[in-house]
Amino acid sequence: MPDSTTLILFATAALVLTATPGPDMLLIASRSVSQSRMAGLLTYFGIAAGTYCHAAAAAFGLAQLLETVPAAYELVRWAGCVYLLYLAIKTLRGKALADLSTKTVAAISQVRIFLEGLATNLLNPKMALFVLALFPQFTGPENGSILMQMLVLATILNVVGFVVNGTVILLVAQVRVGVKLAPRFVRLPNYFLATVFAALASRLAFGGRG
Repeated sequence: MPDSTTLILFATAALVLTATPGPDMLLIASRSVSQSRMAGLLTYFGIAAGTYCHAAAAAFGLAQLLETVPAAYELVRWAGCVYLLYLAIKTLRGKALADLSTKTVAAISQVRIFLEGLATNLLNPKMALFVLALFPQFTGPENGSILMQMLVLATILNVVGFVVNGTVILLVAQVRVGVKLAPRFVRLPNYFLATVFAALASRLAFGGRG
């Protein structure tokens, strides 16, 4: 297990990284404002679960495959693009999000929202490369199981991310609570969320490996 100094240093780095607005925060915020705090929270939990998967993949050497085999990276990247575009189209064609109550989201859509957050994270090869680049700097064979060290670091990242993104969820969800849309604008949240999905797909498609 890494020593306390290493863990504190990693937690500090995690705070800086998670507090910097990025695709995950954008997706969580858009879910919160277009659907509910519950939807934003479930999206975060899906993304957090994906972080554990990437950490385990890095420990087992699977993440190196994306770094060293261009075809594998491209396959995951384009699969992610297609999936995000599918979510955009599905959101546009679905029921008006503004009409869905928090209770409805919790009862009907919670598994789907969680899985969409998870899949969005897993199908982002940049996240795999991020974990591969950052986590090994805070691990070492002298500290025991590499897998356990990776999972500990993933837990720290997720806890810090929960605090940061939880704050974002609470703040942006107030927009939904405080604004009552006129009937002709009731589908605006759908357009907003679909635009976010499409923007994330474009970023994945044209952003390169960096």
